[in-house]
Amino acid sequence: MSDSDSIRADIKKFSAKAMQAKMDLHDLSEELPLGVEQVMEIAGRVRDSYAALDAKRAELKALESAS
Repeated sequence: MSDSDSIRADIKKFSAKAMQAKMDLHDLSEELPLGVEQVMEIAGRVRDSYAALDAKRAELKALESAS
């Protein structure tokens, strides 16, 4: 497996993880005010997931532009 294939596989995993975190936050928002104490924790998970996804996408772009 090449580096770009490996990064693409990581992007797919990170994307699924980010989408799940986003859906968790969405589901929580529908139940408010129940679970309000979890909002910051889940929002942080969403932020971190999308930051990791963006970093992997940038890594792939850099690798492809270097080729």
